[in-house]
Amino acid sequence: VPPLPKPPPIARVRNCVLTMALLTFLAGLVVAIGIAFSGVHQIKEGNVGVYWRGGALLTSTTDSGYHWKSPFTVYREVYVKMQTDKVANIPCGTSGGVMLFFDKIEVVNRLRRAFVYGTVKNYTTDYDKTWIYDKIHHEINQFCSTHSLQEVYIDKFDQLDEALVQALQTGCDMHAPGIEIIAVRVTKPRIPETIRKNYEDMEKEKTKLLIASQRQLVALKEQETLAKKEVIEAQKRKRVAEITARKHISEK
Repeated sequence: VPPLPKPPPIARVRNCVLTMALLTFLAGLVVAIGIAFSGVHQIKEGNVGVYWRGGALLTSTTDSGYHWKSPFTVYREVYVKMQTDKVANIPCGTSGGVMLFFDKIEVVNRLRRAFVYGTVKNYTTDYDKTWIYDKIHHEINQFCSTHSLQEVYIDKFDQLDEALVQALQTGCDMHAPGIEIIAVRVTKPRIPETIRKNYEDMEKEKTKLLIASQRQLVALKEQETLAKKEVIEAQKRKRVAEITARKHISEK
């Protein structure tokens, strides 16, 4: 029968236990440091940080710089400086049934810092979809449906940008007061090719008429100038004749 193994010395057992405890501690420390550093994040200049925990929006916000968030907390940045939202390819049906398309409408706007929490709580961080993108489509449709093609394309086009500023700002003041509408830039709408050709022909005719009118004015001015010259020459001849006649009389 082989001899039984000797039990390990007590010192060796103690060393193994201490080593395992140390390794466990170091592993826990590494995990803790990793969790702590995973909460460090940066908010860029011009943005405000907003936070959610468990799906609930937290009331605290942060300015630009480095910050720390607890685990299970997510964040997003909200821009609070002046920005330009570009709304593209907007359909527009006039009161006469003609379909137009605005290729691009630019809205210069800003969200005030003090209203970030309330705006995000009510309309999420995509608040501009509700109060700018969707609102532009609505206002353009309202405008076009009550005006003719001539009014939309020519007569009232220069008033459209200011009308959109007022309509957007009025809606924001009532429901999302933190949004400031600064300016709106509207591109000329696209109209059906045949109608566009007619407008181009009309503009050409107007140009021709204007040129003809200017030529008539020039010719009239030339005639008036010539007539004035003839009057002046006649007056000169009359005075010369009078002087000559008086001279003959005096000589007799």
